[in-house]
Amino acid sequence: MAHARAPSRLREVRRGQGMSRLPGGVAALAVVHFASSAMMRVCDPMLPALAQTFGVTTGRAALTVSSYAIAYGLMQLFFGPLGDRYGKRRLIGFAALGCVLGNLLALVAVSLEMLVAARFLAGAAAAGIIALVLAWVGDTVSYEDRQAVLARFLTLSLGGMIAGQWVSGFLTEQFGWRAVFAVLALVFLVGGLSIALHPDVRREPVQPHSGQSHFRVILQVLAVPWARWMLLVVAVEGAFAFSGLAFLPAYLVRTFGLSLSGAAAVVALYGVGGFFYAFAVRKMVAKLGESGIALAGGAAMTFAWLLLAAGGPWTLAMPACLIGGLGFYMLHGTLQAHATQMVPTLRGTSVSLFAMAMFLGIAAGVAAASAAVDRVGYRPVFLACGLVLGALGAAFAFSLRARPLPRGQTLGDTTKTLRP
Repeated sequence: MAHARAPSRLREVRRGQGMSRLPGGVAALAVVHFASSAMMRVCDPMLPALAQTFGVTTGRAALTVSSYAIAYGLMQLFFGPLGDRYGKRRLIGFAALGCVLGNLLALVAVSLEMLVAARFLAGAAAAGIIALVLAWVGDTVSYEDRQAVLARFLTLSLGGMIAGQWVSGFLTEQFGWRAVFAVLALVFLVGGLSIALHPDVRREPVQPHSGQSHFRVILQVLAVPWARWMLLVVAVEGAFAFSGLAFLPAYLVRTFGLSLSGAAAVVALYGVGGFFYAFAVRKMVAKLGESGIALAGGAAMTFAWLLLAAGGPWTLAMPACLIGGLGFYMLHGTLQAHATQMVPTLRGTSVSLFAMAMFLGIAAGVAAASAAVDRVGYRPVFLACGLVLGALGAAFAFSLRARPLPRGQTLGDTTKTLRP
């Protein structure tokens, strides 16, 4: 039996009120959401420095990326159901404090193995942040305004991703890679304590046990065919979108001699492309519709990765990253909007499974790309990313066209889920 609707203790934001009227503690939620997005990408620009420090190949150093993604994905199985029962904001606060421990361990790491373990711990803790923030928005904000609020949190994700890439490259170049983890630990400490000690969060009641195990709740989500298809699509998307992205800074450093901060600044344009999506999505929906956005997003990623695979001067990486980022967020934004509605009565579990599928895909993709880069180089990896992502965007677009609208929902309602 599915859970009842979202707990009434969460206040619903009325139409037109937006983020300013969300329940207390939203500023701290924004801080840890931003920091979690940044933490995902901080190891990408420092891979050459890590390889030099520990005397390993770049592919071997990339274990710091894949271990984080594996832990992040697996822990979604626990945080989603726990958030539905104990309170999403309460779990987010504890997760942020767990990130402090992971980053402190990374700060004092004396071997690559210790750093990989620290990243695994940080990823396990971070699993309880972004997905639960999005699920909390789904519980708290009315359907008419939900995507407007989600778009603001998407902006935080993009800003965090850009900051994680560029600031990590800058700090690594100026002060060494350990400085990155020191800054992250401080930010998560402040944000985590602010959430955990907030009066509204401490007053949230614990929901009674439903009598069902976590595994049974997860099976209820997986019993929905559309949910299974969504999880497959986002897993493949994560595998091929982020495997190439993880090695792009190292490619620019080793092939063209760019500095770490310079390479990170180029790759940060991937996130800037996402900002274009966030601000133009309303016009995109009006002209293309959901399926058109997904199809165009896949085509844009194909163009971007094939441009990188073809070689040429490093300056081509700038438009490639911008176009690739726009394409990724066109496809992923459509997926994310549907993820909040996969199984509305189990939204915390559904969104957490969505995140789990994505990050397990990232882990598998980065692991495969690590082996490929050490054997055949960077460009064949970029080529594979471009071809697969274009096909994936087309497949998801056609599935949207073939899927009937949910009962009681009009095409206008669907359009609202994608506007900023």
